[in-house]
Amino acid sequence: MSTQITTAMVEMYKGNLALLSQQQGSRLRGSVRVEPLTGKNGFFEQIGATAAQKKTTRHMDTPQTDTPHARRRVSMDDYVWADYIDNEDKIRTLIDPTSPYAQNAVSAFGRSTDDVLIAALGGTAYTGVAGGTATSLPSGQKIAEGSTGLTIAKLIKAKGLLWAGDVDESEELFIVVTGKQLEDLLNTTQVTSSDYNTVQALVKGTVSQFMGFSFIRSERLVTDATPVTMCYAWARSGILLAVGQDIQTRIGERADKNYLTQVWVAMSIGATRMEEVKVIEIGCRET
Repeated sequence: MSTQITTAMVEMYKGNLALLSQQQGSRLRGSVRVEPLTGKNGFFEQIGATAAQKKTTRHMDTPQTDTPHARRRVSMDDYVWADYIDNEDKIRTLIDPTSPYAQNAVSAFGRSTDDVLIAALGGTAYTGVAGGTATSLPSGQKIAEGSTGLTIAKLIKAKGLLWAGDVDESEELFIVVTGKQLEDLLNTTQVTSSDYNTVQALVKGTVSQFMGFSFIRSERLVTDATPVTMCYAWARSGILLAVGQDIQTRIGERADKNYLTQVWVAMSIGATRMEEVKVIEIGCRET
């Protein structure tokens, strides 16, 4: 065989693209209240609890009950993603990466959605008529890390705080933790404990609920230098995701770029904590 045959060979590449390990899509979006919103800022009205008055005499005057009103402001942020695929790329690699690019972009937007929701859980909410009053999560809604990871005692404390806030029993409850916290939870239960098998199944992913909480694992929670990770438990209505423009994708030619293919993705979202008693911050040691 001629030694020059290699000049006629075409370099072959694997005919598909594999996405590297990453969180694909949002894990938290299905656990919060989602509302559409038009505009840069939106306001969501709230009505507080009132008390009935006892009628003490016949023909007494009708009492006036002042219903307390409040509101929360949500500010929208725009997100965009774009990448180019030259026509020559498709020829030289013998693959068309257009669809994997779009899938990769949508996964990135899902992770951004989770980042926005995690920031809203423990961040500053804006209240008042014009939404100018900064409202922080009170210290009473925070469980100290106590040099431990996630424990049964912390879950019991979180459930107790939600009860103390008189959160409706019909509300769905969620908790977001890291994989390390699931490991810690398993290690804090004795093999003889009735909790052990349930927690073991939780770690394996065969169940998702424990002690009334639906567990969501996320490696996007904030860990400080200590290192302590802030995990959060909440009732569904306690967090609001406002969607100005859901994820939209455009794939098309760019005449100004020699008719290459552009993959473009965008969205507009914002989030806020709606009620402090419905959110619990749980400090967990990561070591």
